[in-house]
Amino acid sequence: MATTSITIRMDESLKKQAEMLFDDLGMNMTTAFTVFAKAAVRYQKIPFELASDPFFADANMNRLRKAIADVSSGESKLTRHEIIEADDD
Repeated sequence: MATTSITIRMDESLKKQAEMLFDDLGMNMTTAFTVFAKAAVRYQKIPFELASDPFFADANMNRLRKAIADVSSGESKLTRHEIIEADDD
């Protein structure tokens, strides 16, 4: 089977952490990415779940914008327990 080369750019710290993990698993970076590619092809998807922070989901952001607009217009009031104070660190 013929092989080919690929180039991947990533943060240097992430690369070092990945190399340490893969070494603990008994493989190098090439083997790890080959395992990933084979699993992706076999299952026809990314072989792990991808998720984003639900706080930034469109539905939540729209709810927050509406709540801010309602408070700003006086249509709604914040009760004492709804007010969250942030520390200014």
